[in-house]
Amino acid sequence: MSNSYFSIGDSDDFVNWRTINDTIMGGSSEAKCRATPSGLFLEGNLIEENGGFVSCCSPSFSPPLDLSGFRGIQTNIDGQGRTLKIAIGCEGNFNRLTQFFSVGLRWVAEIETKRLGTTISQIPFETFSPTIRAKPIGLPLKFSSCSITHLQLLHSRFGTDGGLNLGFYPGPFSILLRSISAYS
Repeated sequence: MSNSYFSIGDSDDFVNWRTINDTIMGGSSEAKCRATPSGLFLEGNLIEENGGFVSCCSPSFSPPLDLSGFRGIQTNIDGQGRTLKIAIGCEGNFNRLTQFFSVGLRWVAEIETKRLGTTISQIPFETFSPTIRAKPIGLPLKFSSCSITHLQLLHSRFGTDGGLNLGFYPGPFSILLRSISAYS
């Protein structure tokens, strides 16, 4: 992938994204993601008890994306006023400490969306925090944008700080991820 441009936004770009819900950990939320001409549509019913998250994840990028020529990620999302998270998976070989955590380590940032319309957010790479299963990692890890293996959009009852997400709303929902791109 060239460092001059990176964008996911056509329906073909979202075809192989998959749903990951709290059912993998004993929860009972139900959601599906599907590619549409407008972007990636995530809809379902979010249940807080015994879990409280739904998500869509990209397929693994092979080779990993090198976005080191960019400042961050831009998202265009119709999010119904919810606070969402964007998570980035990276190869663990850029820092010895991350090799220990590579199975569950994700770099996460929050996106506060407007109740109506599309929210355009630019998230600098330096604001992404290392987490494992919604728990912040208190180690001095540094994000590396040169080895991105996948992207994930989540709506979770937990925020990036490990506390409760004040923009979390259980119940029926529909979220449209119009695009994800890198910006300089």
